[in-house]
Amino acid sequence: MSMLAWIEDQRKIKLLNTLKKTKTLPEGSQGLWTRCENCGVILYVKHLKENQSICFGCGYHLQMNSQERITHLIDAGTWRPLDEIVSPCDPLQFCDQKKYIDRLKDAQEKTGLQDAIQTGTGMLDGIPVALGVMDFNFMGGSMGSVVGEKITRLIEYATQEGLTLILVCASGGARMQEGILSLMQMAKISAALQVYQSEANLLYISVLTSPTTGGITASFGMLGDLIFAEPKALIGFAGRRVIEQTLQEQLPDDFQTAEYLLHHGLLDLIVPRFFLKQALSETINFYKEAPFKRKGVIPYGIQRKVSFITEEKVRRKWYNVERNSSKNETATNKDDSSSYLEILKSFQNLVDSFDEKKLTKTNEEMQNKEEINETIANMSNREIEWRYSSLTSNNNQKNTFIFEKILCNY
Repeated sequence: MSMLAWIEDQRKIKLLNTLKKTKTLPEGSQGLWTRCENCGVILYVKHLKENQSICFGCGYHLQMNSQERITHLIDAGTWRPLDEIVSPCDPLQFCDQKKYIDRLKDAQEKTGLQDAIQTGTGMLDGIPVALGVMDFNFMGGSMGSVVGEKITRLIEYATQEGLTLILVCASGGARMQEGILSLMQMAKISAALQVYQSEANLLYISVLTSPTTGGITASFGMLGDLIFAEPKALIGFAGRRVIEQTLQEQLPDDFQTAEYLLHHGLLDLIVPRFFLKQALSETINFYKEAPFKRKGVIPYGIQRKVSFITEEKVRRKWYNVERNSSKNETATNKDDSSSYLEILKSFQNLVDSFDEKKLTKTNEEMQNKEEINETIANMSNREIEWRYSSLTSNNNQKNTFIFEKILCNY
């Protein structure tokens, strides 16, 4: 046997051994055990999940998927997902060792998700919140155009509904397979957050888990009013080796960890996973009771068509207001009823071609079943764009809402 033939045989043997090792285990034994990334202890997966994926030996926080995080954060039966069916495409026809579209299909089959984030609303200890949770198991949690779009829609929904926003970050950064389209999501999300935080004056809490790197850190990950992190979470922008080679310096051992960032003022709090829900709940309650909060305004928005469920809720709310208005109520209840009537009255004016005469309607005139039916019909069939404007008259500046146009009739 020649030397070349022997080398070729050894190569084939090595390839066969590699294929044997990479074969999936039978279903009975698959995924029963795992190893801690920090201390190397062998852990039983069932017990590990019951312990919120925290190592029994060293307390290290292992990765969790998005569904597990939602289960631990949101009250049972209150989670309502948003934009579940939004799916990614391949605008650049990208192909490296494997086609991008094939990578997407494999990740979708593996995780059961359309992309690397789940967004929705729910109750956190009875507090309504808008929640977005990234999933590192989907292509490393990378941010493509779908992730950016879902986060932006969540922020805009939270802005119009006045909900506290919580984003749980776990990502390697922008998705290279979508090129500039993925990088543009950083600016889009930041613009939506600027309206949410600076105009509407609402609370945004960012929760950084391991790892949070790249474009996520450079955009919404570090824009939170409060920034929480899990213990020993890897948080950074560029990789450690890249920074060392650029600076020609040896970096500290705890560089880019949550503790290092907290020490240098880049984080507000490090919260163990067991206490995260309680910490979020207490923070939101404390914010709600703040005595010197400034009321915010929304500079623009779109009132979309309502669903049948929302329509029924409006009807029931209206009938309750109508019934309670005939009784003697406390001042608090009267204020609540009148504020709701004003909201409904504004919407009636909005969908009726913005007739100025309608603006003088009183609450009593609105208590007409024909008008409430007409209003709900318009809410169900029309989509309206509006903006907030500053009008100047007689040298006095006055802020007012301008309902610009009806976008579409269906």
